[in-house]
Amino acid sequence: MLLPKPALVVVAAMIASAAWTQESPMPAEIAAKLLEMGRVIDPPKTVALYAPLQQKEPYPGLRIERDVKYDAADRNLLDIFTPEAAASPRPVLIFVHGGAFVGGNKRTTPTSPFYDNIMLWAAKSGFIGVNVTYRLAPQAPWPAGAQDLASAVRWISHKIGERGGDPARIYLMGHSAGAVHVSSYVSHPEFHEVKGGGLAGAIMISGIYDITAMPLAETQIAYFGTDPARYAERSSLAGLATTDIPLMLAAAELDPEGFVLQFDRMKQATCKRTAGCARAVLLPQHSHMSEVYSINSADTRLSDQILDFVKTGK
Repeated sequence: MLLPKPALVVVAAMIASAAWTQESPMPAEIAAKLLEMGRVIDPPKTVALYAPLQQKEPYPGLRIERDVKYDAADRNLLDIFTPEAAASPRPVLIFVHGGAFVGGNKRTTPTSPFYDNIMLWAAKSGFIGVNVTYRLAPQAPWPAGAQDLASAVRWISHKIGERGGDPARIYLMGHSAGAVHVSSYVSHPEFHEVKGGGLAGAIMISGIYDITAMPLAETQIAYFGTDPARYAERSSLAGLATTDIPLMLAAAELDPEGFVLQFDRMKQATCKRTAGCARAVLLPQHSHMSEVYSINSADTRLSDQILDFVKTGK
């Protein structure tokens, strides 16, 4: 439920207090602005808050390969971030961007820090970073996203060893629509082109896992189709509840309510697995976009959880 505007102003003032600043790594002025924005998905306004906190090119100490082809489609491209001097083999973190199924890219503009920020954090945290883009709806409807990730995982499994990566330790991380594609790939073994899916773990941030549980927006229908009778088989809830691949789920406190409900539903479903409950993280103060724009800033609440998930395997 959204707070009325006067209540938002009062709580925003509380967030800006010194006491709150001591408890949270999020800058107080950003916390106040995110709360005032509320449960919305607003990339431009959120970019304005976070771009000043992020590193700008050139990125010293890194070897970057951009727009490497991993399959035949025009958008089957990836960027690889490798430290120039690092012990190998390193685990691999693949990031899959969002964009409501019909938009988005691995770099939002040619000079944007997003989503290079995730690659920079990955490289300095011990990974080889791989940033992937994929085909979009309506030209490429379900299951194109999962199929593209299957191709990307196959390519990375075969090629990343040449770049100092460990193909036995590949982690697939998606945000929003990207999290849906990750969940579809993990939950539908028929798409796997590498044994066992080729993953050491999967990280899904603000995804949708049961499309039967909500009315779909036009962009979601563009991807999943117009026939509700197909929605159960095109959801990932059942498959994620049985997979042995280690799982991490995250959502933001200020996500639109549907994402939080999906997070709760998926968290409960994974606790029925033989492998045990997925790691589930609800990020305080954050919004749908700030949770990923904040990676590689002083706010390490999400990235610390990712590192611990990789370290512990759960």
